[in-house]
Amino acid sequence: MIKSMTAFAGIEHSRDNITVTLEMRGYNSRYLDLAVKLPSSYGWLEDMVRQAVGRCISRGRIEIRIQIRTDEQTCWNFAVNPQLSDAYYAALNELKKRFGITEPIGISHLAGVSGIIETVENQADAETLSRTMEQAVQKALEAFEAMRTDEGQATARDLEARLAFIKNSIERIDNLRQGLVEASHQRIQARVRELTGDQVEIDPTRIAQEAAILADKSDISEELTRAASHIRQFWQIMEADAPAGKPLNFLLQELNREVNTMGVKAGSADISHIVVSVKTELEKLREQVQNIE
Repeated sequence: MIKSMTAFAGIEHSRDNITVTLEMRGYNSRYLDLAVKLPSSYGWLEDMVRQAVGRCISRGRIEIRIQIRTDEQTCWNFAVNPQLSDAYYAALNELKKRFGITEPIGISHLAGVSGIIETVENQADAETLSRTMEQAVQKALEAFEAMRTDEGQATARDLEARLAFIKNSIERIDNLRQGLVEASHQRIQARVRELTGDQVEIDPTRIAQEAAILADKSDISEELTRAASHIRQFWQIMEADAPAGKPLNFLLQELNREVNTMGVKAGSADISHIVVSVKTELEKLREQVQNIE
């Protein structure tokens, strides 16, 4: 199933006097790249969040912002950062000595410095909080997956339409190549007549041999077979449950290579025109595949 890497989910989940607010945003990325932002005092929950997301998502840049609130938090608690306060106090004393300042260092000099006095959230029971967080993450993932699936289905419809066009174009090229031998035969005859002024009798056997040699050089049957195989595999991957982005991108590279070779070898203006249109569709497919997990 095709799933998009771009999605958003925002949920609020409450249980046992704990409320978890969670936002999850997804962006394109070659690999799974998780960024989890939790309140500092709840950092021990990050590993659990990462594992839950990793079980569900295999590719994409996922940014998660989490806020935790407990009913007991009617006010904030405060704590002193001893390392920062000691360092700042020592720096003030150094300034006093250097400039001969006699004014005493007061609380007002320290209290206004950011980080010396920190807010501390009241911690809920660890087991209860862990259980509530697991439920919140699962709820967010369900909403996130629903949006990824909806976006993926829209992308799949576009891919199917473009792939059908390419399949029909490959079949048209296959039909056109059937007449390449006869076309080569006629071109050689016309060229000989042009060069000799139609004064020399043309050996039909020799003309047929030259036409056969030219047709062999311009034979694209192998490229057509491989292209048809790539298209069938593309369909199969789209319908499978596994992540499809990377294998589809690889198939598009291979398909583009086969189509390029057809255009070079065939030596037919009609086939060249079809090749140009197919390459345009392949580029549009490639752009869409970059959004797929």
